[in-house]
Order: sequence, then structure tokens, then C-alpha cells
Amino acid sequence: MMVTTERVQNQQQLEKAYAIRTEVFVVEQGVPVEAEIDEYEDVARHVLVLYDGEAAGTGRVRELGGLAKLERICVKAKFRKHGIGAAIMEGLESIAREQGLTGAKLHAQTQAAPFYEKVGYTIDSDIFMEENIPHVRMIKTL
Repeated sequence: MMVTTERVQNQQQLEKAYAIRTEVFVVEQGVPVEAEIDEYEDVARHVLVLYDGEAAGTGRVRELGGLAKLERICVKAKFRKHGIGAAIMEGLESIAREQGLTGAKLHAQTQAAPFYEKVGYTIDSDIFMEENIPHVRMIKTL
């Protein structure tokens, strides 16, 4: 079983990333489709993680206020617990470091916060709602 990380370079890869996000956020979690694809798609850098060649997870990163803002991190249900999430985080943090960013932040769904803590993030906010899902802001020094 092989996990590989690709930086999204073309429309075909981007469509695979969108398909994963639609499956996880729109279908599974009920986020409105119009909220899922936003005005930051073109400025963000995206990664696609493959499991034995099949698109399994994705995420994106953009610079915001001198920090890397990690967003839209998700893994298809059948690929969870295979290290895909950690591979996504490594890919996004690597892009951020190359851009000279020394800190990262993200809005984690509260149920996912323990995963982010395992990869070095700490909670630095109270719980807030995004798309009717409870979140916390988390930060990490890169």
C-alpha cells in the first residue's frame, strides 16, 4: 500500500481534489456546495494524496497575514486511518516553508482537533461555528 503526495499542477488534478472535497464536505457533512468552492481556489496551492494511485485526500494552503492558512483538508471515508491526513499536512507545510512562512493556522472541526494535535498543532480559540459545524482555531510554528 503506497501513499504518494502530488502538488496540484493541472485542471485534472484540481478536479480530483474538488471531487474529494465534494464527497466529504458536501455529501457527508452537508456543507452547501456554493460554500465549498470559493474565491481562493486560484491563489491557494493544493495537494492531492493518492493511496495506491487512487485520489484519497486533499488540502490547500494560502498565505494570510504572514501565516500559512491550511484549508479544505479532507480524506475520503474509506481511506481514513491510513496516514493520508498526515501526508496532506506534510505536503501543505512543505509548501508553506518554501514560501518562507514560519507559522501555520487552520480552523479544525472539533472532532478532528485530536488529529491536528498529533501533528503538532495547538488550539488557540474557543469553539466557533462554520457551516453549522463546531470548529476551533489551531496554530503551529513551522
